[in-house]
Amino acid sequence: MDNRPLAAMAPGFAPPRLIAHVINRLDAGSGNGLLDLIAHMPGERYRHAVLCLRDHGKFHDDLREYGVEVIALHKREGADPGHFLRMVRVLRALRPDLVHTRNVGGLEGQLAAALAGVRLRVHGEYGRDPAERCRARPPGLLRRALRPLVGHYIAVSAEQERWLIEQVGAEPSRVSHIANAVDSLEFHPRLGPHAAVGPDGFMRDDAFVIGSVGRMDDAKNDTTLIEAFLRLISSPHASHKRLRLLLVGDGPMRAECQAMLERAGAGHRAWLPGERPDTAQLMRAMDLMVLPALAEGSGNVLLEAMATGLPVVATSVGVHKELVQPGLTGILVPPMSPDVMASAIADYCRIPEMGARHGARARGQVIAHHSLPAMARSYLAVYDALAGA
Repeated sequence: MDNRPLAAMAPGFAPPRLIAHVINRLDAGSGNGLLDLIAHMPGERYRHAVLCLRDHGKFHDDLREYGVEVIALHKREGADPGHFLRMVRVLRALRPDLVHTRNVGGLEGQLAAALAGVRLRVHGEYGRDPAERCRARPPGLLRRALRPLVGHYIAVSAEQERWLIEQVGAEPSRVSHIANAVDSLEFHPRLGPHAAVGPDGFMRDDAFVIGSVGRMDDAKNDTTLIEAFLRLISSPHASHKRLRLLLVGDGPMRAECQAMLERAGAGHRAWLPGERPDTAQLMRAMDLMVLPALAEGSGNVLLEAMATGLPVVATSVGVHKELVQPGLTGILVPPMSPDVMASAIADYCRIPEMGARHGARARGQVIAHHSLPAMARSYLAVYDALAGA
């Protein structure tokens, strides 16, 4: 059965162009962002295929519902020249009109697309890629070497836009800054009291829940948040008895974070449930989002928290500096500064009306500037300009 829109099959109408997206894996961050983009693109103008360098990931079935073919190249750890040849063969078979690669992990897709005869090529920088930490070649060198093959760049933050121009050498006219967006219907403020989440006793005593979401690794730096939390609950201030800590995510530092809390006798006041599919619901159980990362390129979790109506305490790094309006939607603190972070958290715990004001402004900022339809229109403008539409 032909799944093209009827208009595309009618005489005088051009069929929709095919975009092949090259992505490391359809995980909770990049996979969800790609799904949101495809869901808001006009199907009569563009159709999509996804090449996963490794396996499919969790959004495979969701993409198939939109008629998207998902192909896994099953790249092995370390050197695997065979995956590159597989990519070239797949692109030759698909014959896409445009290839869109993502982050340093997918950058070789630019060369594969050129060898496969794909004339239109886009590359996006969406924040720190785990593949970047284990590459033998310096990422900057690889990006500069493949720069002549890239028709247009997309940067998720103004900081990355400047880096592409100043360090990689991209022409300013060939770089577009398109910020991430969030589904403000899925991520919305709670409409009543706290949900009863966590183990028995976790939400007692009119709890004030400090939350954080993301992969628990060195870059996320959750240990600074735990140090700040332990300082607060050891102080005699009466309001600090309400404090609870909710860290959502998994990774190599999760066990160490749990051990820090247990050693301090604070395990009963914290919940580390691992990676969860109900992040939006868990955010509605929080009163404050704290993001202690040492670097941040995408800002997805920050936008989700803002859409949920949460005030934010975030480190003054990367895209945090672009999205948080200090004193209006949140507080920025220096990285690796548990005392300063504890003071900022205490302000929200002791002055609940301040958190309500900042959270309401944060949601308004998301609705005004970070909607999914607006993001899709920006991508559409890049694709159309390259295709001459």
